[in-house]
Amino acid sequence: MIRSLLIALLFACAATAAQAQLRTIPPEAKRGSMIHVQGMIVELNGKRVELAAGAQIRDGHNMIVVPTGLSTNVLVKYLAGADGKIHRVWVLSPQEAAQPDPKN
Repeated sequence: MIRSLLIALLFACAATAAQAQLRTIPPEAKRGSMIHVQGMIVELNGKRVELAAGAQIRDGHNMIVVPTGLSTNVLVKYLAGADGKIHRVWVLSPQEAAQPDPKN
């Protein structure tokens, strides 16, 4: 019983540590509103753009999500490549969304 309790405590500590990890969004990332349209196409601030091959979308908990997992009009920060395709997206948590964008 004590062994089971210790194992449960160990898992709880590991889960807490994983949640406490901070993510770093590059300062050059732009802020926008995004929705999935179809396949690798998203609408970003009202314009349709393509996601790059291997694009990563991370939710507010820093977990990778597929493009179809985007809910309607989520607030994001994103990076685009030289070709204009989006290659990194961070869905903003409520706390991140409440912070003013330093570029505005």
